[in-house]
Amino acid sequence: MLFPTITFALFFMIVLPLSWLLMPRRRRWKIFMVVASYYFYGYWNWRFCFLIAASTIGNQLIAQRIFAAPTEKLKRRWLTLGLVGNLGVLGYFKYYDFFVSEATNFLDSIGIHISPEIIAVTLPVGISFFTFQAISYIVDVYRGTFEPGRFLDFAVFLSFFPHVVAGPIVRPSEFMPQLKEEHDPRQIDSSRAFFLIFIGLFKKVVIANVLATEIVDSVFASPNQHSGLTILVAVYAYAVQIYADFSGYTDIAIGLALLLGFRFPQNFDSPYTAGSIQDFWRRWHMTLSRWLRDYLYIPLGGNRGRSWRMYRNLMLTMLIGGLWHGAAWTFVVWGAIHGFFLCLDHFRHARRAELGRPDPPDTVRRRVARRLVTFHIVCFAWIFFRAESFETAGDLLGRIVDPSHWFDAAPLISVGVLLAIAAGIGEQYIPKHTMARAMASFSRLVPVAQGLVLGLALLVINTMGPSGVAPFIYFRF
Repeated sequence: MLFPTITFALFFMIVLPLSWLLMPRRRRWKIFMVVASYYFYGYWNWRFCFLIAASTIGNQLIAQRIFAAPTEKLKRRWLTLGLVGNLGVLGYFKYYDFFVSEATNFLDSIGIHISPEIIAVTLPVGISFFTFQAISYIVDVYRGTFEPGRFLDFAVFLSFFPHVVAGPIVRPSEFMPQLKEEHDPRQIDSSRAFFLIFIGLFKKVVIANVLATEIVDSVFASPNQHSGLTILVAVYAYAVQIYADFSGYTDIAIGLALLLGFRFPQNFDSPYTAGSIQDFWRRWHMTLSRWLRDYLYIPLGGNRGRSWRMYRNLMLTMLIGGLWHGAAWTFVVWGAIHGFFLCLDHFRHARRAELGRPDPPDTVRRRVARRLVTFHIVCFAWIFFRAESFETAGDLLGRIVDPSHWFDAAPLISVGVLLAIAAGIGEQYIPKHTMARAMASFSRLVPVAQGLVLGLALLVINTMGPSGVAPFIYFRF
């Protein structure tokens, strides 16, 4: 079930009022929310409801065993069992075909020929997101920073439909305490919620879908049929598309959760205004960045010990983060590119501190230069992220650097495409206080005026967006 559809609108129109009617009866509300969330999740394939139910039961039992274990050794054993179970399920559904194929190819290369049975494994939507949330739950219980909640509370946390299929990755400490709060529908900031929802719809339905259908899909499917200039514009277009698509989903998810009385953490903060790759990861998919830092980078050793270990930990974190996005070596290369430049950022700062050199003055020229360089590094990495194979990525890069094909016919570069790219990047340079004032002005309108504004926004989105709504990109991860 996609957010920008009539089907979801009807679903939410039923769920929202019933949610508020049942809210005073907390147990009934939780049962209702779990049922509604399972219906939402099972809309694609009802069989996967059993998967998320098994994850809920298994991780709750593990968390309780960890909490009750009398010794550190026993706690560690239960944690290991939980991690193996979660990662085993994720590995089977997401990486089975990849590892079997790679192992077969390796054995073939050394003269051992086998014919393993390949099983067509269907990837459950959002399995990476709810698995990461389950891991954070048992790890936090093991660390003693969070006590296991009631089973029904955990079931709501893991399946809550606004975030279950594409995040943001919400920590148990960020969500489960809110289940104990008093919720009053009269205190909901509905104006902010609707503002976020319609911004998200515009990003997804207009900017992301227009760029996908008008240029990105065609160019990445057959790069040798397009000029170097067209491919370069398509790379910029994809950078904007994936930002608009994913941040649009996040805006909608945060708005929907807000209407239901829950607060989600921010997931994007103008990432294409970053002045370094390190700064980029403070702004892009922020809940994943923090998850990788707290549950992977720091357990690996973080920046403790010798500097080479820090670089190793950084690179391993980004390689695993790349593989998390998909079972293909192109994703690993994407992670390696980011890992290399993160290491380079740290090396430069460490070297400057070692030599006692002060940071250069933060002039406008330097700031613009840093942002341009960072943006183009990110775009370069996006080529491998989006390309179906190394061959496709090589063709794309080859056409960009080949001057003989640079100025061939470029019919896909239209005014609409350029405006969509400009809007996607320009939106990130709007000052935060300007957006805050816009939200405040909208909230002060009388309900009739708000309804007219929302109706006009829907009309604009429906008119400007292409027919049909493609699934969100991050549903695959």
